[in-house]
Amino acid sequence: MTSTANAPAAGGGSADHPDHLGHVIFITAAAAMGGFLFGYDSSVINGAVEAIRDRFDVGSAALAQVIAAALIGCAFGAATAGRIADRIGRIRCMQIAAVLFTASALGSALPFALWDLATWRVIGGFGIGMASVIGPAYIAEVSPPAYRGRLASFQQAAIVIGIAVSQLVNWGILNLADGDQRGEIGGLEAWQWMLGVMVIPAVLYGLLSFVIPESPRFLVSVGRMEKAKVVLREVEGDRIDADARVREIDNAIHSEHKSTFKDLLGGRFGFLPIVWIGIGLSVFQQLVGINVIFYYSSSLWQSVGIDASSSFLYSFETSVVNIIGTVIAMLLVDRIGRKPLALIGSVGMTLSLSLAAWAFSFRSGSGDDITLPHTQGLVALFAANFFVLFFALSWGVVVWVLLGEMFPGRIRAAALGVAAAAQWIANWVITVSFPSLSDWNLSGAYVIYACFALLSIPFILKWVPETKGKALEEMG
Repeated sequence: MTSTANAPAAGGGSADHPDHLGHVIFITAAAAMGGFLFGYDSSVINGAVEAIRDRFDVGSAALAQVIAAALIGCAFGAATAGRIADRIGRIRCMQIAAVLFTASALGSALPFALWDLATWRVIGGFGIGMASVIGPAYIAEVSPPAYRGRLASFQQAAIVIGIAVSQLVNWGILNLADGDQRGEIGGLEAWQWMLGVMVIPAVLYGLLSFVIPESPRFLVSVGRMEKAKVVLREVEGDRIDADARVREIDNAIHSEHKSTFKDLLGGRFGFLPIVWIGIGLSVFQQLVGINVIFYYSSSLWQSVGIDASSSFLYSFETSVVNIIGTVIAMLLVDRIGRKPLALIGSVGMTLSLSLAAWAFSFRSGSGDDITLPHTQGLVALFAANFFVLFFALSWGVVVWVLLGEMFPGRIRAAALGVAAAAQWIANWVITVSFPSLSDWNLSGAYVIYACFALLSIPFILKWVPETKGKALEEMG
């Protein structure tokens, strides 16, 4: 599922300044709706955690397994999406993901047992995993080269907006239920409405997939040359030589080796070095603990003495910070490069996570009666927000951009699938381990995340390539 969309426009056209940039932005935003659903699903469970614990009478370990169940589906969805999209097309893949999202929302809202809820979350996770691979790949294939980094950033922007919207919806539903996650609204408990509302963006994602064009690369691969020319003019401008561009893409497709898992092997440690770098980027992005903030933030703030209603507002405020950081990254990623942004983020995350670890070391009490001293509570809030800001303006965006750019064309589809699957597995590890780590030593959990943030600095300096300004065909 490689891309040649960034190649110079044949025939003297200007791909750098397309005639229909507004249309390209719309197409990109529609494709990034999969990212919105990822963010929404990832965060919406945050509002239901305590209610699910009470409804099904489960402990921290079992609860973590249910919350993380979606991530198992994500790993499988990401690992298979590339091959599916190469067979049936990017748009059909998006439509399948939309159906899975819709079914998951309905099933999760009406579970009759804990295992039933977990099953529906796995189904939704498969859709998320597919969208996490298809979205960035499709965007890369329709993006004019001068805007590729910024348009690729739409994926992360959609994720953080999805997180913010889910928290705002949760807060509104909680208020309707008088602050009780298990309060009844229209015959259902509040937490069920929280999970079920995802039907709306899921259906919207499916509808939008019917009004955006198929990737020109896929159209050429299945012999639909005239349609490919129409799409190329839509996204690269009317002045391009569409016939030459189609020949260019066709030649690239026929000269490429179809990537398989076997092609990723051959290095000293199994995978090729560039594949390990991609896996490393994915794993570090998760091991710094970013999803702890979004999966467990309401529970986290309640554990340090903030009431349920206020904890939702703190969570939403953190999402606003996330959006601000993402906008900063979108403005800078094509200007200062991928590696400098990642380094800035790693340093900032290390410092803010260390501050959080210090603050939580003053936690007193146990069970539901846990408090922080006023000063340490303020430091914890400050540190959490700065951690999210530094993550959003760096690793949140940079990793998605790099994974879409850094692999050689002959292995890009398979390598992207493996890296994305590694990301979901690391996400699962963090998600299932946090409740137990928190029960053991909340401060210690943040020390672990700070160590991973620190280790990411030499990783970036030594192994991560800079892809700013390079054509995808230059990656080798």
